[in-house]
Amino acid sequence: MIWGDPVRDKTEPLLRAYGRFVASLGGRYYTACDVGTYVQDMDIVARECPYVTGRSEANGGAGDSSVLTAWGVFQGMRAAAEHVWGSPTLAGRRVGISGLGKVGKHLVEHLVEDRAELVATDVAEPALAWARDRYPQVKLVADEAALVRSDIDVYAPCALGGALDDETVPALRARIVAGAANNQLAHPGVEKLLEERGILYAPDYVVNAGGVIQVADEIHGFDFARAKQRATAIFESTRQILQLAASEGIPPALAADRLAERRMAEVSRLQTIRL
Repeated sequence: MIWGDPVRDKTEPLLRAYGRFVASLGGRYYTACDVGTYVQDMDIVARECPYVTGRSEANGGAGDSSVLTAWGVFQGMRAAAEHVWGSPTLAGRRVGISGLGKVGKHLVEHLVEDRAELVATDVAEPALAWARDRYPQVKLVADEAALVRSDIDVYAPCALGGALDDETVPALRARIVAGAANNQLAHPGVEKLLEERGILYAPDYVVNAGGVIQVADEIHGFDFARAKQRATAIFESTRQILQLAASEGIPPALAADRLAERRMAEVSRLQTIRL
Protein backbone atom coordinates (compact mmCIF):
# COMPACT_ATOMS: atom_id res chain seq x y z
CA MET A 1 0.00 0.00 0.00
CA ILE A 2 1.21 3.50 -0.84
CA TRP A 3 -0.05 6.30 1.40
CA GLY A 4 -0.35 9.71 -0.20
CA ASP A 5 -2.47 12.15 -2.15
CA PRO A 6 -2.88 10.65 -5.64
CA VAL A 7 -3.13 14.13 -7.15
CA ARG A 8 0.10 15.38 -5.58
CA ASP A 9 2.20 12.33 -4.85
CA LYS A 10 1.52 9.82 -7.61
CA THR A 11 4.31 9.88 -10.20
CA GLU A 12 5.77 7.48 -12.74
CA PRO A 13 9.00 7.04 -10.71
CA LEU A 14 6.97 6.19 -7.60
CA LEU A 15 4.81 3.66 -9.46
CA ARG A 16 7.84 2.07 -11.08
CA ALA A 17 9.61 1.82 -7.72
CA TYR A 18 6.51 0.12 -6.38
CA GLY A 19 6.63 -2.27 -9.34
CA ARG A 20 10.22 -3.21 -8.50
CA PHE A 21 9.21 -3.87 -4.90
CA VAL A 22 6.34 -6.15 -5.95
CA ALA A 23 8.71 -7.94 -8.35
CA SER A 24 11.09 -8.58 -5.46
CA LEU A 25 8.41 -10.78 -3.86
CA GLY A 26 8.77 -13.24 -6.72
CA GLY A 27 5.08 -13.82 -7.41
CA ARG A 28 3.98 -14.30 -3.81
CA TYR A 29 1.87 -11.17 -4.26
CA TYR A 30 -0.02 -9.76 -7.25
CA THR A 31 -0.97 -6.10 -7.23
CA ALA A 32 -4.00 -4.37 -8.76
CA CYS A 33 -5.95 -1.10 -8.69
CA ASP A 34 -7.38 0.31 -5.49
CA VAL A 35 -8.32 3.73 -4.14
CA GLY A 36 -6.51 6.44 -6.10
CA THR A 37 -5.06 4.14 -8.74
CA TYR A 38 -6.31 3.32 -12.22
CA VAL A 39 -5.69 1.08 -15.20
CA GLN A 40 -3.08 3.44 -16.65
CA ASP A 41 -1.20 3.29 -13.34
CA MET A 42 -1.07 -0.51 -13.48
CA ASP A 43 0.35 -0.27 -17.00
CA ILE A 44 3.23 1.78 -15.57
CA VAL A 45 3.78 -0.64 -12.66
CA ALA A 46 3.84 -3.50 -15.19
CA ARG A 47 6.89 -1.98 -16.91
CA GLU A 48 8.89 -3.13 -13.87
CA CYS A 49 6.96 -6.19 -12.76
CA PRO A 50 5.05 -9.14 -14.28
CA TYR A 51 2.86 -9.63 -11.19
CA VAL A 52 0.36 -6.90 -12.05
CA THR A 53 -3.35 -7.24 -12.79
CA GLY A 54 -5.93 -4.63 -13.78
CA ARG A 55 -3.81 -3.53 -16.74
CA SER A 56 -5.42 -2.09 -19.86
CA GLU A 57 -6.76 -4.46 -22.50
CA ALA A 58 -4.15 -3.07 -24.91
CA ASN A 59 -1.51 -4.38 -22.51
CA GLY A 60 -3.09 -7.79 -22.08
CA GLY A 61 -5.12 -6.95 -19.00
CA ALA A 62 -8.71 -7.02 -17.82
CA GLY A 63 -9.22 -3.27 -17.76
CA ASP A 64 -11.23 -1.46 -15.10
CA SER A 65 -11.96 -3.90 -12.25
CA SER A 66 -14.61 -1.59 -10.78
CA VAL A 67 -16.99 -2.87 -13.48
CA LEU A 68 -17.34 -6.30 -11.87
CA THR A 69 -16.88 -4.93 -8.36
CA ALA A 70 -20.09 -2.97 -8.81
CA TRP A 71 -21.81 -5.93 -10.48
CA GLY A 72 -20.93 -8.16 -7.52
CA VAL A 73 -22.14 -5.57 -4.98
CA PHE A 74 -25.41 -5.37 -6.87
CA GLN A 75 -25.74 -9.18 -6.72
CA GLY A 76 -25.03 -9.19 -3.00
CA MET A 77 -27.55 -6.43 -2.49
CA ARG A 78 -30.16 -8.44 -4.40
CA ALA A 79 -29.53 -11.46 -2.18
CA ALA A 80 -29.89 -9.31 0.94
CA ALA A 81 -33.13 -7.83 -0.42
CA GLU A 82 -34.47 -11.34 -1.00
CA HIS A 83 -33.55 -12.30 2.56
CA VAL A 84 -35.26 -9.26 4.10
CA TRP A 85 -38.18 -8.58 1.76
CA GLY A 86 -38.64 -11.89 -0.04
CA SER A 87 -37.74 -10.72 -3.55
CA PRO A 88 -34.27 -10.31 -5.16
CA THR A 89 -34.82 -6.82 -6.45
CA LEU A 90 -34.31 -3.24 -5.30
CA ALA A 91 -37.26 -1.95 -7.31
CA GLY A 92 -39.12 0.63 -5.24
CA ARG A 93 -36.49 0.55 -2.49
CA ARG A 94 -34.49 3.61 -1.50
CA VAL A 95 -30.73 3.01 -1.69
CA GLY A 96 -28.21 5.45 -0.21
CA ILE A 97 -24.77 5.36 -1.85
CA SER A 98 -21.79 6.91 -0.10
CA GLY A 99 -19.11 7.50 -2.73
CA LEU A 100 -19.65 8.05 -6.44
CA GLY A 101 -16.19 7.00 -7.53
CA LYS A 102 -15.14 4.15 -9.79
CA VAL A 103 -17.46 1.57 -8.24
CA GLY A 104 -20.25 3.86 -7.08
CA LYS A 105 -20.92 5.15 -10.58
CA HIS A 106 -21.39 1.65 -11.99
CA LEU A 107 -23.56 0.71 -9.01
CA VAL A 108 -25.83 3.68 -9.73
CA GLU A 109 -26.33 2.37 -13.27
CA HIS A 110 -27.37 -1.10 -12.07
CA LEU A 111 -29.74 0.28 -9.46
CA VAL A 112 -31.39 2.73 -11.84
CA GLU A 113 -31.93 -0.13 -14.27
CA ASP A 114 -33.46 -2.15 -11.41
CA ARG A 115 -35.83 0.78 -10.73
CA ALA A 116 -34.52 1.65 -7.26
CA GLU A 117 -34.75 5.16 -5.81
CA LEU A 118 -31.34 6.65 -5.09
CA VAL A 119 -29.81 9.04 -2.58
CA ALA A 120 -26.08 9.71 -2.75
CA THR A 121 -23.17 11.81 -1.55
CA ASP A 122 -19.49 12.28 -2.29
CA VAL A 123 -16.70 14.52 -1.03
CA ALA A 124 -15.59 15.36 -4.59
CA GLU A 125 -17.49 17.96 -6.58
CA PRO A 126 -16.73 16.32 -9.98
CA ALA A 127 -18.47 13.15 -8.79
CA LEU A 128 -21.52 15.13 -7.72
CA ALA A 129 -21.50 16.99 -11.03
CA TRP A 130 -21.44 13.63 -12.85
CA ALA A 131 -24.55 12.52 -10.96
CA ARG A 132 -26.39 15.79 -11.62
CA ASP A 133 -25.64 15.58 -15.30
CA ARG A 134 -26.08 11.83 -15.90
CA TYR A 135 -28.73 10.87 -13.36
CA PRO A 136 -30.69 13.94 -12.23
CA GLN A 137 -33.21 11.64 -10.52
CA VAL A 138 -30.58 10.79 -7.89
CA LYS A 139 -31.11 12.92 -4.78
CA LEU A 140 -27.80 14.35 -3.56
CA VAL A 141 -27.30 15.15 0.12
CA ALA A 142 -24.68 17.29 1.80
CA ASP A 143 -22.52 14.67 3.46
CA GLU A 144 -22.20 11.19 4.95
CA ALA A 145 -24.04 12.14 8.14
CA ALA A 146 -27.03 13.38 6.16
CA LEU A 147 -27.03 10.21 4.05
CA VAL A 148 -26.95 7.91 7.09
CA ARG A 149 -29.90 9.75 8.63
CA SER A 150 -31.90 9.72 5.39
CA ASP A 151 -35.02 7.61 5.03
CA ILE A 152 -33.27 4.81 3.12
CA ASP A 153 -33.85 1.06 2.91
CA VAL A 154 -30.29 0.14 1.92
CA TYR A 155 -27.01 1.81 2.85
CA ALA A 156 -24.15 1.23 0.40
CA PRO A 157 -20.74 2.44 1.67
CA CYS A 158 -18.59 2.76 -1.46
CA ALA A 159 -15.82 5.07 -0.26
CA LEU A 160 -13.15 4.43 2.41
CA GLY A 161 -13.25 1.89 5.25
CA GLY A 162 -14.62 2.26 8.77
CA ALA A 163 -18.01 3.56 7.62
CA LEU A 164 -19.87 1.57 10.28
CA ASP A 165 -18.93 2.75 13.75
CA ASP A 166 -20.44 3.55 17.14
CA GLU A 167 -21.90 6.81 15.87
CA THR A 168 -23.12 5.68 12.45
CA VAL A 169 -24.94 2.49 13.42
CA PRO A 170 -27.32 4.07 16.00
CA ALA A 171 -28.27 6.76 13.47
CA LEU A 172 -28.70 4.42 10.51
CA ARG A 173 -32.28 3.99 9.30
CA ALA A 174 -31.62 1.36 6.63
CA ARG A 175 -32.61 -2.31 6.93
CA ILE A 176 -29.64 -3.49 4.85
CA VAL A 177 -25.98 -2.53 4.54
CA ALA A 178 -24.33 -3.71 1.33
CA GLY A 179 -21.52 -1.72 -0.27
CA ALA A 180 -18.17 -1.84 -2.01
CA ALA A 181 -15.91 -0.26 0.62
CA ASN A 182 -13.30 -2.44 2.30
CA ASN A 183 -13.19 -2.94 6.07
CA GLN A 184 -16.56 -1.32 6.69
CA LEU A 185 -16.74 -2.39 10.35
CA ALA A 186 -14.73 0.15 12.32
CA HIS A 187 -13.93 -2.37 15.08
CA PRO A 188 -14.91 -5.86 16.28
CA GLY A 189 -18.35 -5.71 17.83
CA VAL A 190 -19.97 -3.39 15.29
CA GLU A 191 -21.54 -6.43 13.61
CA LYS A 192 -23.37 -7.12 16.89
CA LEU A 193 -24.60 -3.53 17.07
CA LEU A 194 -26.04 -3.91 13.57
CA GLU A 195 -27.75 -7.16 14.53
CA GLU A 196 -29.21 -5.63 17.69
CA ARG A 197 -30.76 -2.87 15.58
CA GLY A 198 -32.20 -5.36 13.09
CA ILE A 199 -29.92 -4.19 10.28
CA LEU A 200 -28.75 -6.92 7.91
CA TYR A 201 -25.07 -6.58 7.02
CA ALA A 202 -23.85 -8.17 3.78
CA PRO A 203 -20.14 -8.76 4.55
CA ASP A 204 -17.96 -6.40 2.54
CA TYR A 205 -15.32 -8.88 1.42
CA VAL A 206 -18.06 -11.10 0.01
CA VAL A 207 -20.10 -8.60 -1.96
CA ASN A 208 -17.13 -6.55 -3.21
CA ALA A 209 -15.24 -9.60 -4.49
CA GLY A 210 -16.18 -8.99 -8.14
CA GLY A 211 -13.11 -6.87 -8.78
CA VAL A 212 -10.79 -9.51 -7.35
CA ILE A 213 -12.58 -12.12 -9.46
CA GLN A 214 -12.01 -9.96 -12.54
CA VAL A 215 -8.31 -9.39 -12.03
CA ALA A 216 -7.69 -12.97 -10.90
CA ASP A 217 -9.17 -14.16 -14.18
CA GLU A 218 -6.56 -12.01 -15.94
CA ILE A 219 -3.79 -14.25 -14.60
CA HIS A 220 -5.09 -17.15 -16.67
CA GLY A 221 -5.94 -15.19 -19.81
CA PHE A 222 -8.84 -12.82 -19.33
CA ASP A 223 -12.34 -13.70 -20.50
CA PHE A 224 -14.93 -11.11 -19.46
CA ALA A 225 -17.94 -13.42 -19.88
CA ARG A 226 -16.31 -16.05 -17.66
CA ALA A 227 -15.34 -13.48 -15.02
CA LYS A 228 -18.82 -11.94 -15.01
CA GLN A 229 -20.40 -15.36 -14.57
CA ARG A 230 -18.20 -15.94 -11.53
CA ALA A 231 -19.01 -12.49 -10.13
CA THR A 232 -22.72 -13.16 -10.63
CA ALA A 233 -22.31 -16.11 -8.25
CA ILE A 234 -21.83 -13.55 -5.45
CA PHE A 235 -25.63 -13.59 -5.28
CA GLU A 236 -25.64 -17.26 -4.26
CA SER A 237 -22.63 -16.88 -1.94
CA THR A 238 -24.34 -14.01 -0.10
CA ARG A 239 -27.55 -15.95 0.10
CA GLN A 240 -25.78 -18.95 1.65
CA ILE A 241 -24.01 -16.74 4.21
CA LEU A 242 -27.25 -15.05 5.24
CA GLN A 243 -28.98 -18.41 5.55
CA LEU A 244 -26.10 -19.78 7.63
CA ALA A 245 -26.21 -16.72 9.89
CA ALA A 246 -29.96 -17.13 10.40
CA SER A 247 -29.76 -20.88 11.08
CA GLU A 248 -26.88 -20.57 13.57
CA GLY A 249 -28.14 -17.37 15.20
CA ILE A 250 -24.97 -15.41 14.48
CA PRO A 251 -24.19 -12.14 12.65
CA PRO A 252 -23.55 -12.49 8.89
CA ALA A 253 -19.99 -11.19 9.34
CA LEU A 254 -19.23 -14.11 11.65
CA ALA A 255 -20.99 -16.56 9.33
CA ALA A 256 -18.85 -15.34 6.41
CA ASP A 257 -15.68 -15.76 8.47
CA ARG A 258 -16.65 -19.29 9.47
CA LEU A 259 -17.46 -20.28 5.90
CA ALA A 260 -14.16 -18.81 4.67
CA GLU A 261 -12.23 -20.64 7.37
CA ARG A 262 -13.89 -23.92 6.41
CA ARG A 263 -12.98 -23.46 2.77
CA MET A 264 -9.37 -22.58 3.60
CA ALA A 265 -9.12 -25.66 5.80
CA GLU A 266 -10.48 -27.81 2.96
CA VAL A 267 -7.94 -26.37 0.50
CA SER A 268 -5.13 -26.91 3.00
CA ARG A 269 -6.23 -30.53 3.46
CA LEU A 270 -6.30 -31.13 -0.29
CA GLN A 271 -2.83 -29.63 -0.67
CA THR A 272 -1.55 -31.90 2.11
CA ILE A 273 -3.04 -34.93 0.33
CA ARG A 274 -1.30 -33.95 -2.93
CA LEU A 275 2.02 -33.72 -1.10
